[in-house]
Amino acid sequence: MSTAPVINTGIGEADRQAIAEGLSRLLADSYTLYLKTHNYHWNVVGPMFNTLHLMFEEQYTELALAVDQIAERIRALGERAPGSYREFLELSSVEEESERPDAEEMIRQLVIGQETVVRTSREVFPSVEAANDEPTADLLTQRMQVHEKTAWMLRSLLA
Repeated sequence: MSTAPVINTGIGEADRQAIAEGLSRLLADSYTLYLKTHNYHWNVVGPMFNTLHLMFEEQYTELALAVDQIAERIRALGERAPGSYREFLELSSVEEESERPDAEEMIRQLVIGQETVVRTSREVFPSVEAANDEPTADLLTQRMQVHEKTAWMLRSLLA
C-alpha cells in the first residue's frame, strides 16, 4: 500500500499547523454566526419581518458557502478541519444565542458577530503573511470584506 507524498508547497509544517489553527477558529466563528443567523431567519417577527427574513437568508446562505471554503483550506494545508458543535463551541468567539431577542436586538447581535469574525480573520493574518501563504491571505481578505460590508448594512438598520 502506498502512502500519500508529504505536503511540499513551500509552507513548512509548523506554519501550516499555525495557520490551520487560526483558520479553525475562523471556521468555528463563521459556523456559529451561520447558526445564529439561521435561527434569527426562522424566528424574526415584527413590522420588518419580510425584509429581515430575506436579509438573514442571504447572510446565512453566504456563510454556508464560506464555511466550506475555510474548511477546505484547512484540509489543503494538511490539517483536520473541526466539524462538531463541541469543537466549534470550544473554538468560537461568537456567542451562541440562548435568548429570544426582538428584531432590533437580533440586528445588534449580528453586527457584533460579523465584527467578531473580522477580528478573528485579522488575528490569523500575521502567521499567514510570515509564511507567504497567499491563498489563505486572499481567503481572509475576502472574508473580511464580506463581514465588514454586512456589519455596515446591519448597523445602518439601527441608525
